[in-house]
Amino acid sequence: MNTDRIAMVDLRLQYQSLKDEIRNALDETFANGAFIMGPNVRALEEEIARYLNVPHALGCASGTDALHLALRALNIGPGDEVITPAFTFAASAEAIRYVNATPVFVDIEPGSFNIAGEQIEPAISARTRAIIAVHLFGLPADLEAIRSLTQDKNIFIVEDCAQSFGASYKNQKTGSIGDVGCFSFFPSKNLGGCGDGGMICTHNDELAAQIALLRNHGSPRRYQHSIIGYNSRLDEMQAAVLRIKLKHIDHYNRQRYQNASHYTAALSAVDVQTPRESPHSRHVYHQYTILSAQRDNIIAALDKENIASAIYYPKGLHRQAAFHDACQPDLPVTERTSTRCLSLPMYPELSSAQIERIAGVIQRAAG
Repeated sequence: MNTDRIAMVDLRLQYQSLKDEIRNALDETFANGAFIMGPNVRALEEEIARYLNVPHALGCASGTDALHLALRALNIGPGDEVITPAFTFAASAEAIRYVNATPVFVDIEPGSFNIAGEQIEPAISARTRAIIAVHLFGLPADLEAIRSLTQDKNIFIVEDCAQSFGASYKNQKTGSIGDVGCFSFFPSKNLGGCGDGGMICTHNDELAAQIALLRNHGSPRRYQHSIIGYNSRLDEMQAAVLRIKLKHIDHYNRQRYQNASHYTAALSAVDVQTPRESPHSRHVYHQYTILSAQRDNIIAALDKENIASAIYYPKGLHRQAAFHDACQPDLPVTERTSTRCLSLPMYPELSSAQIERIAGVIQRAAG
C-alpha cells in the first residue's frame, strides 16, 4: 500500500503558489476596513463581466443564492413550473422550492451527464416558466437545442454554472448565453474562494437592477427598502482572493483539461466509460467522472491504496426525500448513471505520476 494520500482536491497546493499575493490582498482589506460591498467586490464584478463578455455581474453569498435570486428576479413563484435535470446537486432544485414553484425533473443524456433536450419538450406545459440548464462537471449543456424549445414560449433559460467557470459553448462562455447565469465560488470549484460566494450574470438591465435590490435587503439606498429582499452579499475578503485566482483561471482550466486527457489515455484499455466531450464545447473538468459496473470494486481498491474517490451523485433528486411531493418520473439514464458513476481526484496541480498511479489501481480492479 502506498502511504501517500491522493485527495479529491488539494487546495493547499494552489494556496502555496499564491500565498504572498493572497496575504497582501487580505492585509489591504483589513487595513482599509471595508468588508461588505467594498472595492474588491466592485472590481471583481467588473473583471468577471469583462471575462464573460456580459454587461452585468453581481456578487452574492453563494451559488445557491445565485439561483434563488435569479428565479425571484424572473418573477417565478407559486403555480409556476421549472424544468431541471434530476442528476445534479440539490441546490438546482432547492432554489425552485425557495420561490414556491414546482420542480419538474427530466432525464440526462447518456455519457454527457447533462439535461437531455429530447426529454425537455414533453415536460413543457402551460405553467413552465424556466429551464435550469446545469453544466455538470464542467461540460456545457446543449444550449442551442434548449433555446430551440423555448423560443416563442416565454420560457427563461437559467444557466447553473456552479461547475463550469471558464467553459465555453460555441465560443461563448457559460453564464453569458442564457437569460441569467449563476456561479458558485465554493472553495473546490474551478474558481474557488476561501468560503462561500456566488455571482449572477445577465445581459438584461432590468433583471440586473432587480437582483441588485434582492441581494441587499431590497434597498436601493441606505435605509430605503423598495421590496422585501435578502442578506446575500459577497464578502470583500472572498472577492480579494477571487480576483487573484481569476487571473490564473484559464491556466488552471488548461491544466484540468490536460489532466483529463492523461486520465482518458491511461484508462483507454480499461473496461470503464470515460467522460464524453462535445465538438462545440470546451470542457473544464470540474470533475473527471467515469462509469463502471465495477464501481464498488474500484472504490475499494482505490481506498486500499490511499486514493480518494467520490460518487456524484448516488441518487437522483427525483428520489430524494426532500422532493418526495414532486413528480417522480421514470428517469432510466439518471437511475443507471447513479449506480455506475465515480469521480476521480481532479485539480490543476494533480501530477502525471499520480494519474498513472490512480489509473493503474483502476485497471487492476476493473480488468
